[in-house]
Amino acid sequence: MSTGEYLLKNADLRATRRSNYASRKLVNQVALSLSLLAMSFGLFWLFWILFDTIVLGVSGITWTTMTEMTPPPNDVGGLANAIFGSFLMVGLAALVATPIGIMAGIYLAEFDTRGWLASVTRFVNDILLSAPSIVIGLFVYSVVVVRFKSFSGIAGVIALALIVIPIVIRTTENMLQLVPSGLREAAYALGAPKWKVILSITLRASRAGVVTGVLLAIARIAGETAPLLFTALSNQFWTASLGEPMASLPVTIFKFAMSPYENWQKLAWAGVFIITVTVLGLNVLARVLTRSKN
Repeated sequence: MSTGEYLLKNADLRATRRSNYASRKLVNQVALSLSLLAMSFGLFWLFWILFDTIVLGVSGITWTTMTEMTPPPNDVGGLANAIFGSFLMVGLAALVATPIGIMAGIYLAEFDTRGWLASVTRFVNDILLSAPSIVIGLFVYSVVVVRFKSFSGIAGVIALALIVIPIVIRTTENMLQLVPSGLREAAYALGAPKWKVILSITLRASRAGVVTGVLLAIARIAGETAPLLFTALSNQFWTASLGEPMASLPVTIFKFAMSPYENWQKLAWAGVFIITVTVLGLNVLARVLTRSKN
């Protein structure tokens, strides 16, 4: 090949590279612009919702809102019984579902990773994760409410627990699988039994991720309305009995927001603000725990 042909070929290659680079740069700029546009579109509606929630919700937060029972139409009252009912049912659901979910996740990650039982469990867990919450509410309604012929707080706890369990299972399994196998092998080499390795090594190494999953699950059920409509229903009065219908903040918000009464609508916005702050706090706490882990 002569010197002229060599220089001509190099010039063609450089021109092709410049053309490809310009094309890739254009595609990158278009993709980046579309991504920023989509992000801006989502943030616009998010901030609008948060703005309305703060403006309309804060105005309804008073001492009466936190201490009085839900009122009749055009009367003075608050959300104390609904707040207590939500706190009780969400707390009991988390208390029941968290140990079950963590133990099931440990079994899938540490004891039976590829067996038939593990495959069936993961399949059922995936179905529960993708199932609408109203389906779970209808299931508990047919199994518990219809059988005992009464709406009750315990039915609401069962429905919320069924939402928490698959989230905790998936999170626990994934977090345990991220623990390096070298840690387990080192512990086994020192003669530690399997249960001791799980408690002291793998579970401790992944505790931040597991706790994060639990908090995110609690944040999800804190705002669930559909399952409670079919299970706990509602109660205008204060009750701590799980055998009776029990008020909850999401159901009260749904009922009050759909009403034509101004005092109920004001309390509904106050309830929306309380739930929003609670869920936001749980999500921020989960992010903090995840960041400290990293």
